[in-house]
Amino acid sequence: MIFQQTTLGRSVTIAGVGLHTGNRVTMSLHAAPADHGIVFQRVDLEPKVSIPAQVAFVPETPVIGRNTTLERDGVAIHTVEHILAALTGLGIDNVRIELDANEPPEPADGSCNAFVASLREAGVVRQGTPRRTLEIRRPIELREGGIELRAVPYDRLRLSFTIHYDNPLIGTQQASFDLDPETFVREIAPARTFALMRDVRELQKRGLIRGGTLANAVVVDDDRLVNEEPLRFPDEFVRHKILDLLGDLTLLGRPLRAHVIAVRAGHETNARFVRRLLESASGDARRVPRPGVVWDIHDIQRILPHRYPFLLLDRILEFEDRKRVVGIKNVTINEPFFAGHFPGHPIMPAVLIIEAMAQCGGVLVLNSVEDAEHKLMYFTGIDKARFRKPVLPGDQLRFELELIRFGGSVCKMQGKAFVDGELVAEAELLSTVIER
Repeated sequence: MIFQQTTLGRSVTIAGVGLHTGNRVTMSLHAAPADHGIVFQRVDLEPKVSIPAQVAFVPETPVIGRNTTLERDGVAIHTVEHILAALTGLGIDNVRIELDANEPPEPADGSCNAFVASLREAGVVRQGTPRRTLEIRRPIELREGGIELRAVPYDRLRLSFTIHYDNPLIGTQQASFDLDPETFVREIAPARTFALMRDVRELQKRGLIRGGTLANAVVVDDDRLVNEEPLRFPDEFVRHKILDLLGDLTLLGRPLRAHVIAVRAGHETNARFVRRLLESASGDARRVPRPGVVWDIHDIQRILPHRYPFLLLDRILEFEDRKRVVGIKNVTINEPFFAGHFPGHPIMPAVLIIEAMAQCGGVLVLNSVEDAEHKLMYFTGIDKARFRKPVLPGDQLRFELELIRFGGSVCKMQGKAFVDGELVAEAELLSTVIER
């Protein structure tokens, strides 16, 4: 898991035809600031209309059906689930998506491969602001007429899906994946949208899937595949349902940490389930960032394994990815070490000043490695340590650390500690990152 929010390295434009409307459309995706989220913007209208990719903007009554639509003030954007799945699958949090029509273009092959290729070419940039997840701490369920959706606690995002079709080619399929960018690109993004021929005829009678062809969808008629291209996976059908579910879960407005188990679910029930998840959201999901605080104590505890009485960092004030971090430790008389260091003359031990400094640096270093939640940072050396003034109860330590070198799993940082703007300690810290 990446602890920081991300955006695009540069803008990217994709043109094509909408799956249901058949309208020609140009879609441009642009970088957006931290905490912006994914927001669609209809630039063909005056004034332009912006619609956040949040379930609050999904109509209770389907506009088209068999897709996910966003609507605001009578303005709609249809079939957003595939581009949302691509963004979430790649771990991209903040994007502004401009459209000059009412539906994103359907990729030429009906999968997310084209979206993924464009987004990866644009690059993913970390933004130095913590990614706040919605963490499921107790089972949450939705059951409707044989359709089931259930979320249970899990330390990352895992999606499991079961489909049942009265078609011998599809039948019953089940698949389950831990979703990270590599798995998404390899196992989920290539899975194409699909339909039964009888459903295709019904949708065509309703004036839908005007942009649908055998090139951008898998069509099944009785027990045979209508397309000339064979299936990309034996269970390609259920994999695409996982892709759709991932896109719909993006409507939470923040990454989800849970194992979601779905049986026969579709876009309508997915949206209702997202609403239920938000109603049951943990306190973390409802937290509002405070001015001047980049990473609060909850964010720090998500990164560092330390706990009382050895967590010696209260907040992060400044953060530059792979470069620099500034944090503070409020020193109070209630610190357990003051009882013995020294009775009647409390002074913060110099070694704990260095430890607190290192914990601040740990936030920077662990944000620079993959799968950081399963890593630890070990001290391997302390050089040029100097302690220039005692740190007393009531002081606020301000730590400033710069990453000097980071190669492989070994890093070196220059750290300084200040109280009221005066340098009280400094050191060069050497450490290594290991599996937790």
